[in-house]
Amino acid sequence: MTDFYNNLETREPGQRQIEQIQAVAAQVAHAKATCPGWAGILHAVVASDITSTQAIAKLPITRKSSLIELQKNNMPFGGLVSSEAAPLAYVFSSPGPINEPGFEVPDHWHFARALYAGGLRKGDLVHNTFSYHFTPAGAMFDSALKALGCTVVAAGVGNSEMQAQSIAALKPKAYVGTPSFLKILLEKADSLNLNVSSLTHAVVGGEPFFPAQQDFFKARGLNVLQGYATADLGSIAYETPARQGMVIDEDVYVEIVRPGTGDLVADGEVGEVVVTNFNKHYPLIRFATGDMSAILVGQSPCGRTNRRIKGWMGRADQAAKVRGMFVRPEQVADLVAKHEALVKVRLQVKQINGQDSLQVLCEVKNTLSETTQLITEGVRSVLHLRGEVVLHAIGSLPNDGIVIDDQRER
Repeated sequence: MTDFYNNLETREPGQRQIEQIQAVAAQVAHAKATCPGWAGILHAVVASDITSTQAIAKLPITRKSSLIELQKNNMPFGGLVSSEAAPLAYVFSSPGPINEPGFEVPDHWHFARALYAGGLRKGDLVHNTFSYHFTPAGAMFDSALKALGCTVVAAGVGNSEMQAQSIAALKPKAYVGTPSFLKILLEKADSLNLNVSSLTHAVVGGEPFFPAQQDFFKARGLNVLQGYATADLGSIAYETPARQGMVIDEDVYVEIVRPGTGDLVADGEVGEVVVTNFNKHYPLIRFATGDMSAILVGQSPCGRTNRRIKGWMGRADQAAKVRGMFVRPEQVADLVAKHEALVKVRLQVKQINGQDSLQVLCEVKNTLSETTQLITEGVRSVLHLRGEVVLHAIGSLPNDGIVIDDQRER
């Protein structure tokens, strides 16, 4: 038994990059050939031209919100499921509504790798509290646990007293679910004087994992690691025992882009998580998650050689209504593209004396007065609003991925 799920995790980084570029090109060719929805989206793309990370970065972005319209016109999955897919086992639904498919494929959402990193092994009994209804989370973990050879207590959500009693009686080794519900179950067990000390491991997700929760579990001797996934893509990244960021899953190709665009940001800079999967049944190519994160420089001390992200850092959906006009990150990107002097722009929205106030904070290559005037004119042209342009030195604005900072009280 090794510390790694398989040898993909310890590949030489240059070799992984070559193999993943080839995998993205193959996925594009496959999607165009077998998915009418992707044939339309990627009509201008030639798969054989995808030979570099820069070529991948030129592929069109598809946003989660786009699925709503695609599916309305072509139920249930917008023409994005392959004609060569395995038999359809599930149809899930998330807000939108957005339909998500599940197939008769072992570990379809490829979460076994994250669970293995969390210490789960063949023969373990695992208490699964993710929902089995509408959302794929319950089935996602159920499938991965079975692929590992674990036995699953299919608990689902709710009824904390019954769940605490079940843990005390069945004595599972591990828990999967949200961190907040794990805390609820442990506190419920305490109040009922139940012994749930069999729980030594947990893999959590579905919500932020706050430091206070981490301290609570650590004090009880629980080894709790977190995973990052979406209903559409499955596992994207996962925490390892090193607890230094989250290692990107081997079954996806991840980019970080400036919100509202498809443009890559530098390692360390916060942006939107964009993912291409290698799922032949339900291909998703440059799929914008709406989540924010950043690439961590360097490799994990755990020995896995893939890149890492900092984890979930908020949402990229930053549209705001200012003086009756919607302002979106895409417009801010257009403003930057319009002026050569601009490096970065951050809109700051406040309310002063009951009226909306807009400041346009700009990192610029020079601070000439004519630059301010040109950008001011650009703001009116692109945003259709008047705003106070404030020039800043390069690198002085916050590195938090926020493009539209709405500070108005709600």
